[in-house]
Amino acid sequence: PSLISVMQTEGWTWPEPRWLGRDIAGMTLGIVGLGRIGRALAQMAGAGFGARVLAFDPHQPQEIFDRAGVKRCETLGSLLEQSDAISLHTVLNDQTRHLIGKRELGRMKPGALLINVSRGELVDEASLIQALDTGHLGGAGLDVYVREPLPRDFALFNRPNVILLPHLTFWTAEAMARLEEETYARIAELVEGRPVTIRSRDPRLQDQSGAVYGD
Repeated sequence: PSLISVMQTEGWTWPEPRWLGRDIAGMTLGIVGLGRIGRALAQMAGAGFGARVLAFDPHQPQEIFDRAGVKRCETLGSLLEQSDAISLHTVLNDQTRHLIGKRELGRMKPGALLINVSRGELVDEASLIQALDTGHLGGAGLDVYVREPLPRDFALFNRPNVILLPHLTFWTAEAMARLEEETYARIAELVEGRPVTIRSRDPRLQDQSGAVYGD
């Protein structure tokens, strides 16, 4: 964000330590939640950019990890300790609220990055702010928050190592078309008395009579 701002206001800038980036190739990416979005990210980062990809998801069978070409971590802690960047793609429920708190942030590598495009309350925001303030975390990219819209005095405004988006990373013409198609398909199943397709691995949605489950 700062580099874009400098280009727009000054027209140019030269290589400086503050602009130094990192290659995705060779980086270890940890994905929390290996559903459709998590698997798509794994493919892009691994096959596309050459990252080493790990994932933690206690609700997915091993074959899902194998098909995605992803190494399974049996515990969240193991994933956190090995990853240069963590990306969250899991549901919010009583078990996952504050899944990433002070203890979990402390287990992440110094300088690691945290990305949350799932649900704001997966992360303890106060602990995230502290981890950024102390320099333990290298940065964060957030599309979701505990409180939306954000308050004007939000503590993560105007930080060069934090990217904030307004819960719009899903907002594309193609995604909206898919959402409409999926919605119409589920309505048709209900109206016609057919089993309803459930694609989520959320434990709260499992084992329902009259439903079929898919990826």
